[in-house]
Amino acid sequence: MLEKVLIANRGEIALRVLRACKELGIKTVAVHSVADKDLMHVRLSDESVCIGPPNPTDSYLNIPSIISAMEVTDADAVHPGYGFLSENADFAEQVENSGFKFIGPEPGTIRMMGDKISAIEVMRKAEVPTVPGSNGPLDDNKDRTLALAKEIGYPVIIKAAAGGGGRGMRVVHNEAALLKAIYVTQTEAKSFFGSGIVYLEKFLENPRHVEIQVLGDGQGNAIHLGERDCSLQRRHQKILEEAPAPGVPIEARERVANTCIQACKNMRYRGAGTLEFLYEDENFYFIEMNTRVQVEHPVTEMVTGVDIVKEQLRIASGEPLPLTQADVSISGHAFECRINAEDPVTFLPCPGKVKLFHAPGGPGVRVDSHLYSGYRVPPYYDSLIAKLISYGETRDQALLRMQIALDELLIDGIRSNIPLQRELVRDAEFQEGGVNIHYLERKLNS
Repeated sequence: MLEKVLIANRGEIALRVLRACKELGIKTVAVHSVADKDLMHVRLSDESVCIGPPNPTDSYLNIPSIISAMEVTDADAVHPGYGFLSENADFAEQVENSGFKFIGPEPGTIRMMGDKISAIEVMRKAEVPTVPGSNGPLDDNKDRTLALAKEIGYPVIIKAAAGGGGRGMRVVHNEAALLKAIYVTQTEAKSFFGSGIVYLEKFLENPRHVEIQVLGDGQGNAIHLGERDCSLQRRHQKILEEAPAPGVPIEARERVANTCIQACKNMRYRGAGTLEFLYEDENFYFIEMNTRVQVEHPVTEMVTGVDIVKEQLRIASGEPLPLTQADVSISGHAFECRINAEDPVTFLPCPGKVKLFHAPGGPGVRVDSHLYSGYRVPPYYDSLIAKLISYGETRDQALLRMQIALDELLIDGIRSNIPLQRELVRDAEFQEGGVNIHYLERKLNS
């Protein structure tokens, strides 16, 4: 087992990793910026190291500072959480070249999956269903590109190979607009991601966002932990998630999940990962793989009983997966509402001092948060301040518990999106289940 883990992140995910380490008897080191010296996990860690000023570039994204902190504290591994350096292959490589363990996939795997074109190639070899498209980068042959788009069928979507976060994507509805849209997307991709490589896919008009959680031990063993529905999104950012996805036939779920397992076995995947799909008309279409733990991992933990972060730590220690697929069973239903320090109407970040924080409780209610009364939410980082999770034996019970929990949740002193979440869990169409990825945007704009 690992002896000491450096937590290279902040907020609720850092606290989540700390709790898992404590359960396994692993010592912890918290690195933090000047702005985060009073974070809960910093107070609770065995050791803490300030690695720079508030600006993330000079602290949480500063690779030399993080590795130096590992050296001076004699940490033997680093957990990157999500965001920041979690999917940075260069960081993972430098960590391992320095003699430490990176709690996540091998650097080569991160690179391969970070490039959406190579990721699609890997998935196609494992017979994971993919969206009809160019199956490779677009070149300078305009006639070929136009013919390809016509064959795929409009509307099509142009995607940056190195894209993410909703950037580097553009939908095109007719031939006349295609070539200009490709040029604009290439320019945008080059600016944001350092690579202008783009590809084409069929644009599905009413899909849901359904993703499958996987675990691999890097030794050729892999399992899936079922699927999550993450369709309630705004500007490609998730708002509310649930597991399992409502209305997905068991046969379709098992068919695609088995191909995901095969893909992970083929690449000897190490750690936790998520394969994201568009789901439409009972068909799954692979879009990308996230090579890290996800914000929404708790809903999967609630319905499977598997502690994903603890499994990450065990895998990084060199242990084989303790579970086979036959050991995994999905029971009940779970929801997660992302609570952000932002205006519920304009979505503008609202940092400031939390005068009073009261977390809800009761059967089937879980709160993952670093908040406490008197804590000051800084303006420098993502606005996520809490995750409210509910579990029930049925979807209706889990949803009712979420409604009650949101009514109990109190965050005074700053604005948050709690009013929006209260509205969403009482929305008639969402209560029915199966809304598509455009539903929230259309609701907000109506």
